[in-house]
Amino acid sequence: MTSEVVIDVRAKEISIALLEDKNLVEYQNETRSASFSVGNIYIAKVKKLMPGLNACFVDVGFERDAFLHYLDIGSQFNSYAKYLKQVESDRKKLYPITKASRQPDIKKDGSIANLLNVGQEILVQIVKEPISTKGPRLTGELSFAGRFLVLIPFNDKVSVSSKIKSGEERARLKQLIQSIKPKNFGVIVRTVAEGKRVAELDTELKILLNRWDEAISKVQKTQARPQMVFEETGRAVALLRDLFNPSYENIHVNDEAVYKEVKDYVTLIAPEKAGIVKLYKGSVPIFDNFNITKQIKSSFGKTVNYKHGAYLIIEHTEALHVVDVNSGNRTRSTNGQEANALDVNLGAADELARQLRLRDMGGIIVVDFIDMNLAEDRQLLYERMCKNMQKDRARHNILPLSKFGLMQITRQRVRPAMDVSVEETCPTCFGKGKIKSSILFTDQLESKIDHLVNKIGVKTFYLHVHPYVAAYINQGVISLKRKWQFKYGLGVHVISSQKMAFLQYEFYDSKKQFIDMKEEIETK
Repeated sequence: MTSEVVIDVRAKEISIALLEDKNLVEYQNETRSASFSVGNIYIAKVKKLMPGLNACFVDVGFERDAFLHYLDIGSQFNSYAKYLKQVESDRKKLYPITKASRQPDIKKDGSIANLLNVGQEILVQIVKEPISTKGPRLTGELSFAGRFLVLIPFNDKVSVSSKIKSGEERARLKQLIQSIKPKNFGVIVRTVAEGKRVAELDTELKILLNRWDEAISKVQKTQARPQMVFEETGRAVALLRDLFNPSYENIHVNDEAVYKEVKDYVTLIAPEKAGIVKLYKGSVPIFDNFNITKQIKSSFGKTVNYKHGAYLIIEHTEALHVVDVNSGNRTRSTNGQEANALDVNLGAADELARQLRLRDMGGIIVVDFIDMNLAEDRQLLYERMCKNMQKDRARHNILPLSKFGLMQITRQRVRPAMDVSVEETCPTCFGKGKIKSSILFTDQLESKIDHLVNKIGVKTFYLHVHPYVAAYINQGVISLKRKWQFKYGLGVHVISSQKMAFLQYEFYDSKKQFIDMKEEIETK
């Protein structure tokens, strides 16, 4: 299996796609201004205590206060609280954590009312992003995740991933980390650290320690509360940190700054693979070039088609996701209804496992498969689903089919499910249902080009249009595009973009920055 990552960086958002054998299996899209991300650390204030829930609400600067339960505060809270006072008492000289005294652990069955006060300043980290009507979920046990190690302040333990089976290797890693880690820091050794040399692990440990130093320095120097003191690495790098494996053949990026960021990271963690990071310079949009746009449009939405006319109906409610499997207009199997149902259900299991990763669906998922009479067929479907889900990094649990033919799946929910709307308000009529005559569309484009070149003074630009429209503009020896170039200069470029609706267009300058040339009044 070959894996590729494609990163599409635009002015306002960044999209990341993971392809396995050219098929889209993971997709993330975020606005570049998004400030809330799992892993961010804040110095925040306790807003309200909830003794009945044994929890509190914390102001981290979001419109809804974040939730912190007593059990998530962390056993070393007393050590953090004392150290925080020492740091804030001297704004000039930072008190080193290696000299801080460890305090007794908090009681597991204690009360939050006896531990915290309203207005108290605490260090917290986001573990779950705001979802629906809920604010972020917090923890008081801070951690800094790297490729090989996870650094935990005020914790002297060294733990090794249970997925490393070799007792000899586990002992080697534990002894190695014990010898290089500073006092008052704990470390979790991740699975990918297996077989790594001391130099690689020591380099990453120093990077993580530096992140802690920068975070606590911000606490010392800034008096504004709440205040973000550590921001998780960019989405592109954060995804690669968890996903990266030697099977990656290419990482394509269409932005030079993000390309350098990704290249530096890959060079750091796997110098021999630095060559797989490539800067995409093509004129065709990067997602169109790798056939991702078409896959996004066909894979999201309420109805998802898969092999031989069968399809899934995916509905999302506040409490759970519901999936219905339908055979559609599929040709019946000559082996009878049972064989037909099994074939449709196995195909649905393959597509559903992909959809869970693609949409990042979490919580409870209930799947209504087509009824099957044979117990061995139901077991085969359950095993197929379990096998398909082995590639999923999110924690999950799958139950066998119930007597009603329903399969129940729980999947870890860290951020809201990815919901890409494939039905949009018409960009050419803005929902009014009336547009100018289609035959006049190219005249309208030419007037925009004339205004852009002769009034605004933009000589080089890229006009993105629907592939059918691009084909019409480019057809013939003396094409419409060629006429425009004779009239307005060779800086006129027409780009076919699958993202565009039929009569939609967008202008970009030579630096690929969007130029707003559309006025709603033109559709009246």
